[in-house]
Amino acid sequence: MNLFYKLFAKNNRENFDISNLIWSWIGSFLGLFAIAFFHRNFLDDSDLTLVLSSFGASAVLIYGAINSPLAQPKNLIGGHIISAIIGVFCYKLFGENLLFAAAIAVSSSILVMQLTLTLHPPGGATALIAVIGTPQIHDLGYFFVIFPVFSGALILFLIAFVINNIPKNRAYPESFKNYLKKKYQRYKRRSLKRDKR
Repeated sequence: MNLFYKLFAKNNRENFDISNLIWSWIGSFLGLFAIAFFHRNFLDDSDLTLVLSSFGASAVLIYGAINSPLAQPKNLIGGHIISAIIGVFCYKLFGENLLFAAAIAVSSSILVMQLTLTLHPPGGATALIAVIGTPQIHDLGYFFVIFPVFSGALILFLIAFVINNIPKNRAYPESFKNYLKKKYQRYKRRSLKRDKR
């Protein structure tokens, strides 16, 4: 069992405890459930075609690897939006040659995400879905960027912000964690000054 803990610590920056595992499960369940509920009831997506597989990959990061730079809100939302725009553009420009369109969409989205510091691995899948997706996705055109991509990423983030900040051993995003640390240190300093009086 010690070997397992060592391997987990080596491959994962998250704390290995039951609480952390349970909150990751709860967050990912609620995040994907909320996206599916929203798309089915507000976008009339009865067969859930608009629940993109790339959202599942995003859920792994923002609920299971919350300390990763690739899981931060700028990466989550920016990476998906950039990749969706590039994917739709490549499909419109090179749609008759899906092999080329798929390859250029993914590689271009990676490049632009790197240049804009919004690298989010599921973004590559979003670009690919825009090219090889169903006719329902192709018919959306650039609306694909707003519904389902932006709406889905935003729902995932909002639930991650709430769920990941409930337990004391988790804080998301990284900027909020830093804010909490500074606020706690200021509070500690004030209380120490009061004690000295």
